Amino acid sequence: MSIMFRKLGILIKSIEKNNIREKVRCASTLPQLSSEKYNIKRKQFSNVESTDVNYFKRILGEERVLTEETDVMPYNIDWIKNCRGQSSVVLKPKSTEEVSNILKYCNERRLAVCPQGGNTGLVGGSVPVFDEIIINFTLMNKVISLDEISGALICESGCILENLDNYVRDRNLIMPLDLGAKGTCQIGGNASTNAGGLRLLRYGNLHGSILGIEAVKADGTVIDCLKALKKDNTGYHLKHLFIGSEGTLGVITKVAVHCPALPKAVTLGFFGVENFENILQLYRSAKTSLGEILSAFEMADFEAINTTVKNLKLP
Repeated sequence: MSIMFRKLGILIKSIEKNNIREKVRCASTLPQLSSEKYNIKRKQFSNVESTDVNYFKRILGEERVLTEETDVMPYNIDWIKNCRGQSSVVLKPKSTEEVSNILKYCNERRLAVCPQGGNTGLVGGSVPVFDEIIINFTLMNKVISLDEISGALICESGCILENLDNYVRDRNLIMPLDLGAKGTCQIGGNASTNAGGLRLLRYGNLHGSILGIEAVKADGTVIDCLKALKKDNTGYHLKHLFIGSEGTLGVITKVAVHCPALPKAVTLGFFGVENFENILQLYRSAKTSLGEILSAFEMADFEAINTTVKNLKLP
């Protein structure tokens, strides 16, 4: 019996050492805390307490409130691993009502929050700086309706852009927005940052294609501007205040987007030019010849192409 306990003690010590090594290894690869990196001071918000966590678990359930350090860490770090927050709680609502209850409670308790979509941003705006509560919209991913005649799509803010594009393509439509991060980014984040993307030349920034939004203000008030009419001249266009506001005025929970018709053909051309002046001449010529059917015009310089070929092993 004593031999068995001794072996068990050795096993536990071995596991503890491995855990310590793993923590040290992870710590060495983690980005510096944003608050230290940019010398930012925390404002006078309250600290998250166990009573707050218990409240969130009551309205969301245990499984949609993440508090374990290993579970929370991925939500604290941005996509390029340049910024790191110190949040200890991630909330995953499934409805506008739940978002409203969360924000109302946090507002009354003076708890800071950080809304988060697909966390594909490159400037650290999708992760907290201090111990803000992260509200992640991954589970709000339902398509509510699609009018195939007008092209009006209404969906929740957590829908992934590529999934929406695949959904409307099956109905001979396309999303007006295309991004390199389309497999991960969410339409709510796209709207909150007024994304441009690869099809900007043809369809413009996203604000030109958004027909309406639903948003929740900091005090929990739901703003319903979820109209699906392309021509709407009535009243104030409050939706434009929220588009591009990055969550500072309210959290977008639903979006109505105008989806254009799926093109019957796509033509792609590669041109080799000697200098930037020739690029501008080529662009001017393309606009003159193609007009509004020109979707994208992109430049890659010699060094960028060589670097891509070398690092991605492309022929």
